[in-house]
Amino acid sequence: MSEDARVRKMLPKGKGLKTRKEKAVRASISFPFDLYETLEEIAKQKKVSLAWVIRDAAERYVQSESKQQSEDASL
Repeated sequence: MSEDARVRKMLPKGKGLKTRKEKAVRASISFPFDLYETLEEIAKQKKVSLAWVIRDAAERYVQSESKQQSEDASL
C-alpha cells in the first residue's frame, strides 16, 4: 500500500488528498502595497496565514453580495 493510500485511509470519508486538491483553485492576485501590508498585519494579529485572511474576506464579500442581490430581487 502506498503512502498516499495509507493517509487517505486514515482521513474521514471525502477528505482524501485528491479530493482536497480538487476543491481548491490557486490564484495569483496583485494588491496595492498599502492594502497588502494591512492584510499581512491582520494575519499576524490573528495568528493565521495571509491566505486565510483573504479567503475569509472573499467569503464575507460573497455572502454580502448574495444577501444584497436577494434583497434587490424582492423589491
